[in-house]
Amino acid sequence: MNASYANMDFRSVRFEFLLPHELLEIVAKSPIAYVPLGTYEWHCHHLPVGLDSLTAHGICLRAATTTGGVVLPALYYGTGGDHGNYPWTIMMDDSAEIRILIRKTFIRMQAFGFKLLVLFSGHFAEKQVEMIKLLATDWNSSGPPMRVAAFAVNEIEGLALPPDHAAIFETTLLGEMWPDRVDISRLPAMIDGPLPEADSWSSARHSPDHPLHGVFGPDPRVYDATGGPKVLEDATTWIAQKVVESLGT
Repeated sequence: MNASYANMDFRSVRFEFLLPHELLEIVAKSPIAYVPLGTYEWHCHHLPVGLDSLTAHGICLRAATTTGGVVLPALYYGTGGDHGNYPWTIMMDDSAEIRILIRKTFIRMQAFGFKLLVLFSGHFAEKQVEMIKLLATDWNSSGPPMRVAAFAVNEIEGLALPPDHAAIFETTLLGEMWPDRVDISRLPAMIDGPLPEADSWSSARHSPDHPLHGVFGPDPRVYDATGGPKVLEDATTWIAQKVVESLGT
């Protein structure tokens, strides 16, 4: 982990912790608001069900220490994907209710004087990504004082690990921010060697009887925490750069 993050609680950029005069100072200096998005979703037995939102929130907090601005609490309701009926999953059937919440956030944050609002989703099902992109496009089309930029974790370029679902990438990224929330011992031991299917995205993993139920991507049982600092640093650098670019457009 970046040494500058090691002992931070990030309250200086967390919207919900700030006093009114502190918010006014941030708006005057760096009028940027991050809105992290995710969902409640099964990520097998070794990861928390809030992973998508926890990941998005954690990356936004770190990016805000570079770009300035504030980070709103993560929204834990998402849409899309094939996990809607999995255990401990709360997934909206469509995006209507989510869009109402986000659009209201746009209206109020613009009224407070913010010039850029960044939607950043840790849940990157196609339906979710399409939702945030359309929200941004529709809002920006009228040329309002506040611009909206929308990104998702799977868009991050140059990462050492490709995006996945509850596999090596998501395990590594979450583990760097919340190491006590990764418990590989909850997965079956690799006594019999590699899994029988050659395709790590096989539909067989939807079966509750599969040893990696709901995991899509490389087997997380070979997780190595030493890869975490670079993945997190690269993700943070990427989103911070995108924010700087968005400010210039």
